[in-house]
Amino acid sequence: MKKFFLLLMAAALVLPLSARQKGPSQLTVISYNIRTGKADDGTNSWQFRYPTSAMMIDDQKPDVFGVQEAYDYQVQYLTEYPGYYKSVGVGRDDGKSKGEHMSIFYNKKTVKMLKWGTFWLSETPDVPSFGWDAKCRRTATWALLKHKKSGKKFYFVNTHLDHVGWEARKKGLKLIVDRIDSINPEGYPMVLTGDFNMTPDRPEMEELNTLMQDTREIAPVTDHYATFHGWGKVDKDIIDYIYVKGWSKCISYETIRKAYADRKFISDHYPIKAVLEF
Repeated sequence: MKKFFLLLMAAALVLPLSARQKGPSQLTVISYNIRTGKADDGTNSWQFRYPTSAMMIDDQKPDVFGVQEAYDYQVQYLTEYPGYYKSVGVGRDDGKSKGEHMSIFYNKKTVKMLKWGTFWLSETPDVPSFGWDAKCRRTATWALLKHKKSGKKFYFVNTHLDHVGWEARKKGLKLIVDRIDSINPEGYPMVLTGDFNMTPDRPEMEELNTLMQDTREIAPVTDHYATFHGWGKVDKDIIDYIYVKGWSKCISYETIRKAYADRKFISDHYPIKAVLEF
């Protein structure tokens, strides 16, 4: 009997890891408008609050997260601290380093990067450009990633829609969904994060709601706190989102309002988090 038990144990050890793993796999994602490092926000300026962004990421430990408004030095900081993330993305003004980056960060321990790219939300998406009635150049960064534990692939898209042009917001969202569908014939699960600069009741959101699901609305554990607070001056605007398509379920959604290093606000937006299941 003892010999039979030892043989069983030996067989289990040589099985591939994927064969021994059971149960669903989860993916934690975050969308975070980090607030541009060039803004003069007094004691809330980047030079005073930068450690708290790394503290939040290290505490929440997302597998993937997207940032908005980040300049190259802010992106570099979050790749150095906490130290186990890599990032992809380009500056929106020149397609290299100039201007704000809509970067995607991924945990090197849990996720593998397969390919990525950036396009502009405009009529000429392959070159740095203004779109429609937009005040600023706007981009979307996309990545095809592989979840190491399960071996499953998924797309992650991160964007920041214009704060002035309503047509730019509506057509920018449509361009994002159409572009990703065109490069995703396999139908891999998709995550779309970003600051949309509009509330959920806007008509510009209607088409997106027919194509994808808002994790805030479908998660059994959720909240409906404002995401933009303007350093505590506003408490009504939900303008940051995590949308999904093709996932088994969304387990939870959270507006991260936790203080770090005794600093009540780490940005003028709260980060938002969703836990997804393949």
